[in-house]
Amino acid sequence: MYDLSVIIPARNEMFLSKTIEDVLANKEGNTEVIAILDGEWVTPEINDHPDLTLIHHSKPVGQRSAQNQGARLSQAKYLMKLDAHCSVDKGFDVKMMAEMQPDWTMIPVMRNLHAFDWVCPDGHRRYQSPSGVCATCGKETKREIMWIAKTNPQSTAYYFDNTLHFQYHQGYKTYQHGDIVETMSAQGSCFMLTRDKYFELNICDETWGSWGNQGTEVALKTWLSGGRLVVNKKTWYAHMFRTQGGDFSFPYPMKESDVEKARQKSREIFLNDKWDKAKRPLSWLIDKFEPPTWQLKKKTKGIIYYTDNQADQMILDACQDQIKACAGDMPIVSVSLKPIVFGKNIVLNLERGRETYFKQILTALENIDTDIVFFCEHDVLYHPSHFEFTPDNKELFYYNDNKWKVDFETGQALFYHCNQVSGLCGFRELLLEHYRWRVALNEKEGFTRKGYEPGTRTKQFAVWNSKFPNIDIRHKNTLTANRWSQDQFRDKSTCQGWVMADEVPFWGKTKGRFKELLNEL
Repeated sequence: MYDLSVIIPARNEMFLSKTIEDVLANKEGNTEVIAILDGEWVTPEINDHPDLTLIHHSKPVGQRSAQNQGARLSQAKYLMKLDAHCSVDKGFDVKMMAEMQPDWTMIPVMRNLHAFDWVCPDGHRRYQSPSGVCATCGKETKREIMWIAKTNPQSTAYYFDNTLHFQYHQGYKTYQHGDIVETMSAQGSCFMLTRDKYFELNICDETWGSWGNQGTEVALKTWLSGGRLVVNKKTWYAHMFRTQGGDFSFPYPMKESDVEKARQKSREIFLNDKWDKAKRPLSWLIDKFEPPTWQLKKKTKGIIYYTDNQADQMILDACQDQIKACAGDMPIVSVSLKPIVFGKNIVLNLERGRETYFKQILTALENIDTDIVFFCEHDVLYHPSHFEFTPDNKELFYYNDNKWKVDFETGQALFYHCNQVSGLCGFRELLLEHYRWRVALNEKEGFTRKGYEPGTRTKQFAVWNSKFPNIDIRHKNTLTANRWSQDQFRDKSTCQGWVMADEVPFWGKTKGRFKELLNEL
């Protein structure tokens, strides 16, 4: 039994042999090819390979039906649909199977395939296009096979517009960090998933018609069923695009009316949330990727506040009053170890400590329902400009680097660059995922600094600067150590930009009068 079946539906495909040979030459795992020659066909030169099965139809059944026939013939764990005019990366199959998850649909990076040139007797070349005489000298041309996977572009991001029409999503590539990245939609020429999931989701529904809108269908069924559509940047395939008409067009008879019929079927089902296997509404997917052309709801913001009730009451009162002055209509959820009158208050009957600190944050995140969350600590004075920031990437943690440390007793001010949880904000779902993991890690291993500042170890963060700074008040009951000399830092790279001062921008003079400043607030 094979691990992967590469299904290639083909109708009158002159590059079918090259595609099959390419797949068989570059596979490194227990992989087979099943090619369906649908109606008119060009007989492949390769037809006796032990890992190749050819199915012939004298009358065409259509691309979707042909693809499903190949899938039914397969007994492999995974299925990959591949167009009949593609090349693949060396070891594409093992690279994809090594990363695969049961509820994922996976796509390699898509390159463009330079399959051939037209060349005349005088050596003039014309890039792949319809046949015809040389545009330079007028002489007859012959096709010369090139079969080159071009390295630019390398497509990884796609979406569908509000008519469910496929589009490239170039702007989203800046959000795709790492080797396995999410994409809203698919182009449809290559995708892989488990055989079980293929049939469970009816991933290639023949009632959609013979051809068209397959990438959107695959994407919507994957995402809305609770799965993920991902691009594996560790590998690639190259696809030849035939968009110039004549004898360089689609081999399956293609009418725009037929494609529109498939889109209409998709719109009827998905735009009205009528798909019976959906676990998520379409609005969830639109909100997740924020694609162009869709009307998007405004992102809501909220504040979580956590305290061990140990700071001087002057500090607690001043910081709470400042947060309330900045919050406007933003909801506040506070988690404390003693009751307080501040926002929606939740009291945890726990002892002060770092493990408790993480549980307080998680409790607050679980009890706020806004899209974006700002972290507020009980001994930080926040400037209104801090809350004007709006994160734009749901996969990143954001740190405000514009903050000064001020000694409560002396008013000495200090600045250096560092990422602090007190300046953290981001999308709630990402924050929840991190702190659920962090609390579970504490329960399993005890306290560790692993993941103390979310995203900093994995480089899954961004730094921004508010117009005016926040003040981190340093006092005798702070949970983290007070350090007023660079000699106190084991790693000097964590305290770059060191500046000692008597005052803080916007807030004014602090040295010798900081408690007076707090009283004024």
